[in-house]
Amino acid sequence: MAELVVIGGGLAGSEAAWQAAQRGIQVTLYEMRPDRLTPAHRTGDLAELVCSNSLGSNLVDRAPGLLKEELRRLGSLIMACADATAVPAGGALAVDRQAFARLVTRRIADHAHIHLRREEVKSIPRRTLTVIATGPLTSEALAAEIAALTGQEYLYFYDAMAPIVSYESIDLSRAFRASRYGRDSERDSEQNSGRRGGVGDQTGGVGEPPTSSSSSEGDYINCPMTGEEYDRFVDELLAAETISLRQFEQEDAKFFEACLPVEVIARRGREALAYGPLKPVGLVDPRTGKRPYAVVQLRQDNLAGTLYNMVGFQTNLRWGEQERVFRLIPGLERAEFVRFGQMHRNTFINSPALLRPTMQFKGRDDLFFGGQITGTEGYVGSTASGLVAGLNAARRMAGKPLIVFPPTTMLGALCRYVTSAEPESFQPMKPNFGLMPALERPVRRKRDRHRAYTQRALADLAAAIAGQVGDGSS
Repeated sequence: MAELVVIGGGLAGSEAAWQAAQRGIQVTLYEMRPDRLTPAHRTGDLAELVCSNSLGSNLVDRAPGLLKEELRRLGSLIMACADATAVPAGGALAVDRQAFARLVTRRIADHAHIHLRREEVKSIPRRTLTVIATGPLTSEALAAEIAALTGQEYLYFYDAMAPIVSYESIDLSRAFRASRYGRDSERDSEQNSGRRGGVGDQTGGVGEPPTSSSSSEGDYINCPMTGEEYDRFVDELLAAETISLRQFEQEDAKFFEACLPVEVIARRGREALAYGPLKPVGLVDPRTGKRPYAVVQLRQDNLAGTLYNMVGFQTNLRWGEQERVFRLIPGLERAEFVRFGQMHRNTFINSPALLRPTMQFKGRDDLFFGGQITGTEGYVGSTASGLVAGLNAARRMAGKPLIVFPPTTMLGALCRYVTSAEPESFQPMKPNFGLMPALERPVRRKRDRHRAYTQRALADLAAAIAGQVGDGSS
C-alpha cells in the first residue's frame, strides 16, 4: 500500500502526519529522538517545546491568535493538545510543556493510520511521497542531503532559551502578581469566544503554588526594579561572561531578532531592556502605588504552578554567570534555577527560491517541506506550514488538486510570504497583519482594522473549507 513518509516529529511533522492520517492516508512518521538528541532537546517526546512554553496571543483579533483560530477550524492536532494542557498566561496561550508533548505523542502513537518509527533518516526517500519537517536542528547527514538536492546555500539564525526558576524560590514579598492593564486569563478567554482550553489541575506542591483562582490577581509574577537596581543589573549583565560559540556557530555569528539574547539587547543601548523585555507599561507595584522603572516578568511554565520562566530572558551567559547576575533581580535573590538559559542554532531553507505556496518543492512534485525549516517562524507558524504540507501531501496521494489558502487568511498570507519573498533577503517570518492584503474599505483605527482583517479571514477560510479543504475528519 502506498504511504506518506514524514521526517521529523516536532510540531510541524506531528501536524503533517495527523492531517494526512485523518484523511485515511497511511503515514510513517520518523523521529530520531531519543536515540539521537539535538543540542536543544531533552526527551524523546514528539512536539517537545525547547524555548518558551508560550504559543503567543490567544486573542482572535491579534495575528497569532487569528492563526490559532484558523488552525483550530482546520482540525489541528497541535492546537487541540495545546488547549487541553493550557496554563494561565493572560491573553496568551501557554502550556505545561511536558503534558503537552506527552499528549501529542500519545495521540500520534494511538492513531490507526500512523506508524511511528524511532530512527534517524539520513537520506531523502526517492520516488516516495515525503514531507520533510526536521526543523531548525536538522541532523548533519540529512542537512547535507537537502543542500545537495536544493543547490542552495543554507542560512543560519539562532534561538535562545530562557531560564526557568522554581516557584518556591521566588520572594513574593518583593515580587507581585499582575497582568498588564489588569488583563487575566479568565477575562481574555471570554473575549476569545471561549475557545481556550481549561487550565487543568492546579493543585500543587511546595510553596503553595498558585491555583486557578490566582488569575484574579494576575497571571504573571512581576519583579519590579528601581532605577538604581536597573542600572546595577545592566552593568553586571554587560560585564558577564558568555559561552564561546562553537566552530560551526562562528561561521555566522548573527542572532535572529525574534529570540534575541537579553545580553545582546543590553548592548544596543542603556535603556534598551527598559523599552524591551523589561518594559513596565500597564503595571503598578502595589507596595508603592507607582509604575516601576523596569519589570522582569515570570510566566507559569507547568500546570502544577511549581515552575516559572523568565519572560524574554533568552541568554547565552555561562550558567554560573546566570545565577550571579539574575539573582540581582528583586524577588530572585535566592532563585533556584531549574533550567538555565542556553542558545542553539536554527537552520532554514531559502523557501522563496525552492517552494510553492502549497509547501511543495519546485524541483520534485512528491516532496513537501513544513515547519521552521521553511521560515515560518515560531511554534504556531511552524505548525501552520506543517498542516499545509500534510494536507496537500494527502491530496496529492488521493489525486485531488492541491490547496493554496486565500492570502486573506493568516495561514495563506504566511505561506505566500515565505514562498514569494525576495530570495536574496529572505528571513523567517511570524504571523502578522502586515502580510495580508489591504481591506477593500480602509479602516483608520488599528484595533478596528485588525478586527476587520479577522472577520474577513475567518469568512474566507470558511468558504475554503466548504469548497474543498475539509476539516481533517475524513
